[in-house]
Amino acid sequence: MTQAIPHVVNRLVIDTHDTFDDVRQRYESLVPTIDFAELVEVIETGDLTRVQAYTTEHTPNSFANFWTLDPMPVMRLSGHQHRAVTYMMGNNVIAETMFRHDPGIILYAPLRTAIYETARGHVQISIDQPSSKFASFGDPRIAEVGEQLDAKLAELLRLMSLPVPPELITV
Repeated sequence: MTQAIPHVVNRLVIDTHDTFDDVRQRYESLVPTIDFAELVEVIETGDLTRVQAYTTEHTPNSFANFWTLDPMPVMRLSGHQHRAVTYMMGNNVIAETMFRHDPGIILYAPLRTAIYETARGHVQISIDQPSSKFASFGDPRIAEVGEQLDAKLAELLRLMSLPVPPELITV
């Protein structure tokens, strides 16, 4: 059996009014790259409390970067000069609070973030609104965590001195 589950996702595109390098540096300083080999070592201890503590230590602003893709070497081969980078950012402890209800959430966790230069030379950061993705699972427990991620994303944008889209602001 297969299912098609239509859902609307809000892609948030934020103009930064800063340079690509400045935005990237601020993002990477607030969303540190996790040492995946080190995380695996901690996981292999079999001590969940230790894994949770490790995650907390390495996500000072709720998120860690699990993976980075810089497509520019191949894009430059085709003559493109505008820079772009994408990240897989998340928090395995938070993801687990949804995974326990539906392992399918792993399709959207970690979250994907992009920083890029537009054709006009502006720098933007783009990310899909977490709640608009996780609500598609039809489980209020998962949807609630998606809303919590919206708030955490809003705080990250504030820390980056970027405007917070109204869709992330909870009443």
